[in-house]
Amino acid sequence: MARHVIRDEHVQENAESLHASLSGTSSLVKAQHPVISSMIHLVYQARNMNIFEKVEVRNRPLRSEKLTTSTSLAAEAAARDGSAAGRFWIACQEEAVFALYTPFMVCLAAGKLGLDVFRNYIAQNARLLKAFAQAYQMAEGYADDDESKAVFKQLRISVLKRLTMNDSVSREWGIATRQEVIPNSATLKYTEFLLETAAGKIEGGKGSLLIDTPFEKTRITAYTVGAMTPFTRLVAYLAKELHFHLKHKGNDHPCKKWIDIYASASFEASAVQIEQLLDKLSVSLTSEELAIVEKLYRQAMKHEIEFYSSLPIVQPALVPLLKVHDLTHHLVIFSDFDLTCTVIDSSATLAEISISISSRASPSGTDDDNQNAQVSSSDVRTAWDAIAKLYTEEFGQCIKSIVPSEQAKTLDYESLYNNLEQISVFEKRANSRVIESGLLKGISLEDIKRVGELLVLQDGCKDFFQESVKMKEKFNADFHILSCCWCADLMRSAFSSVGCLNALNIHSNEFIYEESISTGEFVRTIESPTDNVETFRNILANLGSSKQPLSVFIGDSIGDLLCLLEADVGIIIGSNSSLRKVGEQFGVSFVPLYSGLIKKQSEVAGEDSLVWKGLSGVLYTASSWTEIHAFLFGA
Repeated sequence: MARHVIRDEHVQENAESLHASLSGTSSLVKAQHPVISSMIHLVYQARNMNIFEKVEVRNRPLRSEKLTTSTSLAAEAAARDGSAAGRFWIACQEEAVFALYTPFMVCLAAGKLGLDVFRNYIAQNARLLKAFAQAYQMAEGYADDDESKAVFKQLRISVLKRLTMNDSVSREWGIATRQEVIPNSATLKYTEFLLETAAGKIEGGKGSLLIDTPFEKTRITAYTVGAMTPFTRLVAYLAKELHFHLKHKGNDHPCKKWIDIYASASFEASAVQIEQLLDKLSVSLTSEELAIVEKLYRQAMKHEIEFYSSLPIVQPALVPLLKVHDLTHHLVIFSDFDLTCTVIDSSATLAEISISISSRASPSGTDDDNQNAQVSSSDVRTAWDAIAKLYTEEFGQCIKSIVPSEQAKTLDYESLYNNLEQISVFEKRANSRVIESGLLKGISLEDIKRVGELLVLQDGCKDFFQESVKMKEKFNADFHILSCCWCADLMRSAFSSVGCLNALNIHSNEFIYEESISTGEFVRTIESPTDNVETFRNILANLGSSKQPLSVFIGDSIGDLLCLLEADVGIIIGSNSSLRKVGEQFGVSFVPLYSGLIKKQSEVAGEDSLVWKGLSGVLYTASSWTEIHAFLFGA
C-alpha cells in the first residue's frame, strides 16, 4: 500500500502548471472525461487533500544536503523583486549542476588534478577571459551613460586582474602558463559566441544588428551583457559549492587558494555588479527583446557547461557513471515510482478516481438519482479517509516497534531485514483491507490510462528517463521501475506519455479486469520492502552475465531501503524522516551525493579503484533528478 500524498510548494507549482496547461480544454474534458476533470481538481487542490495523510514529513532536502548556496537564495530574492538576471539564473540553475558533475570539477574538488590538466584549464580559461575583456571594451563603447561605461570599465579591469592572478597561482604550482596551448573546440565556440554577440551578430537574427542610434546601442549592450553574465555567476556558484564541501579539509587541498579566490565576497560582488547592470539595461527592452536576452543567457550557460565538459583529464574519474563503467558489465538502474518519480502518490490518485466514478450521474437520471450519487461519493471519500487514518496509525506503531533502542555503529543488515519483515506483514494486511473494501471496483482501464497521462513527475524526472532511451541503445544498460503501486497500468501510462516506456521494465502489482473494468482486486506481486528486494535480486540474477553487474537504485522511502542498501549505489531523493530514523538506528550512513563522490574520487588510485560496492552501509542523498542525471549520464 502506498504511503501518502505529498504536500509542499513543489506540488503547488506543478499543480498550477498542469491546471494552466489544461484550462483551455477543461470544458471538453469535463464533458467527455469526468475522471480527468476530477484529477485536475485533485492536483490543483493537492495541498488541501485529506486522502492518505502524511505518515512522515517529506520536505525538500535539508539546506546542508542541497546543491545550493547563498547565491541561490540571493537569486530567488532578486527574482521575486523583478530581477531579470535573478530569474534567468534560477531558470538555469538546475543546468549548472551538470558543470559541477563534470570529471574536471569532480577531480578538482577531490584534489586529484594533475599539473598538466590544471595548466590546460588555465590556458583555456585565459582565452575566455581575453574574449570577455574584449567584449566588455566593445560594450563600454556602446554604453550611452557614464555610469554604465564606468561599470564596464571596472569589469574589464577585473578580468585583466584575473588573468594576472592566473599567472601568480600557476607559478606557485610550478606551471609554465606562457606555454602556448591550442584552444579546444568548446573554447573556440564560446569565444566566437561572445564576440559575435558583442558585434551585433545574434544567432537566429537577420544578419548583424545596426549599432547607430542610442536605442540600438542600448539594445546590443543588453544582449552582450546577457551573454556574459552566466560566466561570472556560474564560476561564483561552482567555487562556493566546492568551498562548502571542502570547508572541513583545512589548508590541505592543493587548489584551496584558487577556490577561495572565486568563492570570495569580492568575486561575488563582481557577479552582482554585472547582474545589476543586466537588470538596468533590461528595463527599456520590449518583451521580445527581453526574450532574446534570456535566449543568449541560456546559450552562454550551455557554452559554459560544454567548456567544463571538454576539459580533458588523465586520471580515472567516477563520473559520469554510465560512461566510465566497464561496458562488458551490465549497468542496471532501478527506480521506485511513488514520490520518487511522481509528485502525488498513486494510491491517492486511484482513490480519487474511485470517488469520481461513484459521483457520475446518469444523463437521464432524476434529481434524486443525482443526490444519491453525491451521497455515494461522500461515502466513498469517508471510506478512504478511514482506511488512510488506520494505515497512518498502524504504520507509526509498526515503525516504533522495529526501531532498536541502541544505534548500531555499523550496518546491521540482517537485523534490519528481519525487522522489516514486520513492515511486510503490515503492508499485506493493509492491502487486503483495501481489496476487501471493494473501493477499487468499477474503475475502467481507459480512465486509468487517461489519468496516468496527467500524472505530474518530479522536476527533472522526465528528462532523465527520456535520456535513458538514448543511453539504453548506446550503452550496456537496463532500466527497471520497482513499485508497490496497486496498478502497473497507471505507471505505464505515465511513462508512455513522456515517450520513454519502451526503455523501461515495469515491475509492480496489476489490476484484475473484466472487460476492461476493475474487479477491485489486483495481482499482489510487490507489497513490501522484502518483496521489493526479492524482485531486485531476481532481476540481477537473471541478467545472464558471467560478470558482476553494476547496480544503482533510486528511492525515497522505507519500502526501498533494502534495495538501496543492496545496490552498488543507493541514491535517496528527497528527505524522508522515517527512512532516516530507521536507517540510522541500524547503522546506515546518509551522505550528500556530491560530498560522497568527492571523497570516493579522492581515494581512486587506478582503474581497480573504480568500484562501487553494495551493503557498504552508505546511502547517498540527492536534491533533485537533475543531480542524479548529472551523476549517471553527464551533460
